[in-house]
Amino acid sequence: MDAMQRRVVIVIYEGFQLLDLAGPADVFTTASLLTGDPGYTVDVAAPQAGEVTALGGVTVTARTALADVPTPIDTLMVAGGLGTRHHLDDPDLTSHLTRLAAASRRVTSVCSGAFLLAESGLLTGKRCTTHWLVADQMATRYPGIYVDPDPIYVKDGDTWTSAGVTAGIDLALALVAEDHGHALARDVASGLVVYLHRPGGQSQFSTPLHAATPPTETLRDLQAYIDANPGEDLSVPALARRAGMSDRHFSRVFTQQTGISPGRYVERSRADAARRLLETTTHPLPTIARTTGLGAPETLYRIFRRHWRISPGDYRRRFQSKEP
Repeated sequence: MDAMQRRVVIVIYEGFQLLDLAGPADVFTTASLLTGDPGYTVDVAAPQAGEVTALGGVTVTARTALADVPTPIDTLMVAGGLGTRHHLDDPDLTSHLTRLAAASRRVTSVCSGAFLLAESGLLTGKRCTTHWLVADQMATRYPGIYVDPDPIYVKDGDTWTSAGVTAGIDLALALVAEDHGHALARDVASGLVVYLHRPGGQSQFSTPLHAATPPTETLRDLQAYIDANPGEDLSVPALARRAGMSDRHFSRVFTQQTGISPGRYVERSRADAARRLLETTTHPLPTIARTTGLGAPETLYRIFRRHWRISPGDYRRRFQSKEP
């Protein structure tokens, strides 16, 4: 294998998630275009060569059967999808993954593709992640694995696992950053017009994902108001007045309808607002803390560490947009 070229093999199967293949593949291809040298090549492999149908009915051609994948491999990546559950008892698939993993510099998975790595014995004793919806199932099925349902992606030695669907793009950007530096990863993200490369420790749960959409229009409007006005008085009494309820009734109804307390929702919303300002402005930390209603830089720091496991300053240095 050319020393300048890294070969990525993405494993798919019937019922895989199309974006688990397309997202990372486009990241590696774009990185190759931007570096001006061979960079990466992407091979798509499946249990049998030929047409493979993704979830939703789109058909992809896998040119290589797993039995015929040449080695060595730089990066072995297993896509996820609802079809994963139908392949866990396929000894041929898992044995091929075990064999190919031994010939790979690093082994990765997207979403529920982690189940196939686990079934192949490749995650035993390791920390990993997967889509939060199936994390409990994975932890129960594989008690010898530490499943962390929160991070966007997890690196444990030479094994990388990512959360659901679009997190595969974050994983691929992280792999590019490890190989070529964060500057290229940011350029790839900009070229693909996707969210700037997020740190692996960042939670899968943004504020919209962390809270359910209320069935009542009053609380939906109130959520929108909170998100649009982080610097305003968002105390329970102030929000209750806007909703036309008593403090106690408002707190109870908001929590019942969203699954999260008003105070917790406000904190998450303000943290997201601060994150966006760190990415898109050069405002000093005290200004950002004040603008987003967090008050002091110490509060901003504490909340960032709690939600994203990174300091505000480190986050800005790594992920601030260079676009004008």
